[in-house]
Amino acid sequence: MITIISGTNRKNSNTRKVCLEYERFLQEKNIDCRVLLLEENDMSARNQLFIDLENEYLKPAESFIIIMPEYNGSYPGILKLMIDNTDISKVWWHKKVLLTGVSTGRAGNLRGMEHLTGSLLHLKMVVHPNRLPISVVDKLLDENDRFSDATALRAIDTQLEEFLEF
Repeated sequence: MITIISGTNRKNSNTRKVCLEYERFLQEKNIDCRVLLLEENDMSARNQLFIDLENEYLKPAESFIIIMPEYNGSYPGILKLMIDNTDISKVWWHKKVLLTGVSTGRAGNLRGMEHLTGSLLHLKMVVHPNRLPISVVDKLLDENDRFSDATALRAIDTQLEEFLEF
């Protein structure tokens, strides 16, 4: 099972929309996946609700896809807080992870993906090398919040196919 993590707690974000698109693409490939939306959950404390979420979404995952926006040239603090509150060895160690950065600017959160990669390697994770920066994401999603740009669709499909074979 793959858990797709929307790495922001902002409501109705482009990150959420991209996560739901990744979920749709994986479902079309008959891949078992689920989406963890940080905006719908309290990540601030390791309480029983957090432990229940960890047991449902994180521990059983064989691999992860983390989709994250750029916050101040890096990745969101809520994502870091969520990682810090987990049972590190049981959730992250030796699992595979795919990173996608999203931004309305030009760089697609390249720096944030680099920062997070360093942290994930420290957590003994295997980071897929095809980290996809999705720039001008607001222009690539149509009125139904779906990707319609052929180049973006090819890049995402290639990234996912490579990760599934990884």
